[in-house]
Amino acid sequence: MRSVLVVGASLAGLGTVRALREEGFEGAITVVGEERRLPYDRPPLSKQFLAGELDAHDLALGDAQEYQDLDADWLLGARAVRLDPGARTVTTSDGHELRTDAVVIATGAAARTLPGVRELAGVHTLRTLEDAEALRAGLTTGRPAVAVVGAGFIGAEVASTARAMGLDVTVIEAAEVPLERVLGPEMGRVCASFHAEHGVRLLSGVGVAGLEGAGPKGAGRVTGVRLADGRLVPADVVLVGVGARPATDWLDGSGLRVEDGVVCDAGCATEVPGVVAVGDVARCLDLFTGGHTRVEHWTSATEQPRTAARTLLTGVSAPAPASAPYFWSDQYGSRIQFAGHVRPGDVPQVVEGEPAGRRFAAVYRREGRPVAVLAVDQAKAFGRLRRTLTPAVVALPRPA
Repeated sequence: MRSVLVVGASLAGLGTVRALREEGFEGAITVVGEERRLPYDRPPLSKQFLAGELDAHDLALGDAQEYQDLDADWLLGARAVRLDPGARTVTTSDGHELRTDAVVIATGAAARTLPGVRELAGVHTLRTLEDAEALRAGLTTGRPAVAVVGAGFIGAEVASTARAMGLDVTVIEAAEVPLERVLGPEMGRVCASFHAEHGVRLLSGVGVAGLEGAGPKGAGRVTGVRLADGRLVPADVVLVGVGARPATDWLDGSGLRVEDGVVCDAGCATEVPGVVAVGDVARCLDLFTGGHTRVEHWTSATEQPRTAARTLLTGVSAPAPASAPYFWSDQYGSRIQFAGHVRPGDVPQVVEGEPAGRRFAAVYRREGRPVAVLAVDQAKAFGRLRRTLTPAVVALPRPA
């Protein structure tokens, strides 16, 4: 293998370049990125950057010396539009056809939007630095009323940041219990209570019927969110945080298996030799849960590249040891940490502190086996309990 093409100038893409060099690969590496920026850190976009505590240069991943040492060609501002695995070529939006020996798919995910609503000024999603810059400008112009659609972690972090800026904030969530799918109903309610405690109004169990706006159609500005039950939530700024979809449209016709992401085995290998996937776009076999999952977390984007690089360089799938999926979220001055995977019926047991005091750790068990741990401002207990979690898989089944 003399050349590798990484599609996606993301944290996962940069991580793959680093891993290839660390593993001794001396061939040509080319990185294609849709944004015109070198890779940057995204978690601060909903927190420190949005609050004005960090600027764009503070988010940079790597410095000039590192990029020189990595010796990769960065083709920025060009989007991949087609993959031909047989010919080993990737075609870009600016008409280039790039030939390579191996392909790393690291195109990430795109923010979902509200279906059937017209575009209005003041309505934002948050996925890129450009998104964050636009949202920050909206939050710092006057004292806008803010509506956040979606009480997931991005929505909750933006609500927390906006409230810390002294703004009036309403969070709208279609599910009866925010974060129930991730944390279960009991702990979902605990984390949802953070909003009210900090003066944020939470409207759960209600969907969005549409957006209200002032001005001519197609050129107006948002004035409110119309709920499915007829209520109107006044808003000058709306953040839509209803999840993300994997960026796989460019893979149509490639022959790769795509089902809510690029389906891979535990070694990040697709069913096409010489093609691997990493980061938010990859739906890999998770040896901890025993199923195929697409994990949109910073830790996965940093760990999967090492696995993918070894798979490419050895020519055989090289899974890393099973470990519990992990993420964290900073909200209202507290750090929420979670590891593992919760299914319906898994019961959390508080083993440190008390939820009422907002400093606690809880272990989820399934058939007596610890499968997940949640902690709020209990970092030491979380680290200890995380090590007790046990994986579900001991063999390595093929993708299913």
